[in-house]
Amino acid sequence: MIVSFFVLSPRGDTILSKMYRTRPEIGAHERSHTEAFFRRLKFWNEMTNSTTGSGESNNNNSSGTNGDSGADGGEGSGSAAIEPQTKMDPPPVFLMPDGQSYFHVNRNGLIFACSTQRNVSPCTVIELLSRIAKVFKDYCGTLSEESIRKNFILLYELLDEMVDYGHPQVTRTEDLKPFIYNEPILVTPVPSSGKMINPKTASANAVHKPVIGAVNAKGKKMGVGGSGGTGTQKNEIFVDILERLNVLFSNNGYVLNSTIDGCIQMKSYLAGNPELRLALNEDLVIGKDNNTNNTYGNKVVLDDVSFHDCVNLTEFEAGRVLSFLPPDGEFVVLNYRLTGEYRTPFRIFPSIEETGAKSLEITILARAEMEPTHFGANVVLELPLPRCTTTATCQLMNSQNVSHPHAEFVVAEKKVLWTMKKFPGGSEQTLKVRVSLEKPCTSSMRREIGPINMNFEIPMFNVSNLNVRYLRIAENIPGYTPFRWVRYVTQSSSYVCRL
Repeated sequence: MIVSFFVLSPRGDTILSKMYRTRPEIGAHERSHTEAFFRRLKFWNEMTNSTTGSGESNNNNSSGTNGDSGADGGEGSGSAAIEPQTKMDPPPVFLMPDGQSYFHVNRNGLIFACSTQRNVSPCTVIELLSRIAKVFKDYCGTLSEESIRKNFILLYELLDEMVDYGHPQVTRTEDLKPFIYNEPILVTPVPSSGKMINPKTASANAVHKPVIGAVNAKGKKMGVGGSGGTGTQKNEIFVDILERLNVLFSNNGYVLNSTIDGCIQMKSYLAGNPELRLALNEDLVIGKDNNTNNTYGNKVVLDDVSFHDCVNLTEFEAGRVLSFLPPDGEFVVLNYRLTGEYRTPFRIFPSIEETGAKSLEITILARAEMEPTHFGANVVLELPLPRCTTTATCQLMNSQNVSHPHAEFVVAEKKVLWTMKKFPGGSEQTLKVRVSLEKPCTSSMRREIGPINMNFEIPMFNVSNLNVRYLRIAENIPGYTPFRWVRYVTQSSSYVCRL
């Protein structure tokens, strides 16, 4: 299935590498292939544009042999050469000159990649890479370059059990435990880059505890879950209700399309692995066709739901209660999807006015329609401008309650970047952008403006109103009092407003 697997650092250094099949016709060292892959990944736009440009230049030269290769042809080729190209992210799979297809996923700045010679399913390989990254995190506690370097013996042992001759074998954390004999070395988690301004926005991914007994950097024995030297385990369970919003607005601020992709993910550190009971909203409705009266009221209506295979649904229809034995590591209890109209946390109202032949004034009104007790964190709005833009000045208005507002024109990318660390609910913020153009504005130039893309994160808030009523242990064990941590996080996946 796959020929090789490797993990690269953000600088392109090979941290882990394993060859499953060799190619006699390739005499170069395997390191040259990882370096070529990283160079292609890092400079994807430059290599793609240079390839396209060479093809266009060949066409121009061939057309120029007709005798019409004067100054006009030179000016045309020069303007095409300096025309800015659209920046694109590299695809998750692409073909390299060595004849192999390379797949990759990014996790915490690390690149998990593999190569194959055969026509395999891309979804299968991407899922395999994601599973490997998840298992590495479960056993190391945190996924970073330092943790991989210090636990490379453990990780190679995991790879030997997970993939055999390039084919996936065992990819579940709990199924691997009987075959793993090395202990992880605990590493201090890498601090956040400053994005999180409130601990409530941290999901269960911030739980940096291995699923097996470990040792610290000084060689001291640690218990399961990173507890102290006595080996006693602190009974904790972390639950995240995470929702990602996909919303498309018209230029009048009306919602054209809206969906919610949500999940309930969990990480358990309970001694004895007891059975758990998770209760959701009593008025939860699965599928809009299930309500014959079409009167939902305040009910929570989900289009479809998928459960983890460990979940017992015996009591779900009657009382919306899930019972399950939590597996080791982090896992998703259920995924759900909601489409249709719902109250969006933010609305965007843009307007464009031509103030001159070569000047425009763009106004963006952003309104937070949440309750004042909630706020949007790390709010970022991006406004693409025409490629012929020379200057753009930004003016912020009504920004008294906003934390660290800032707007600037990024010349290299021809866009305006508007950032706010904290956007309180029930408030409005306005940005005015005065744009100067190289040539008179036309309809084609106006089509280059936008769309506006918005990114944000809202702690302790969810749009679908899906709630966890309680989380209990099925059996009453005397003296067993676990700590339960439940967080709600709403994030933007694709929050776009047309102009």
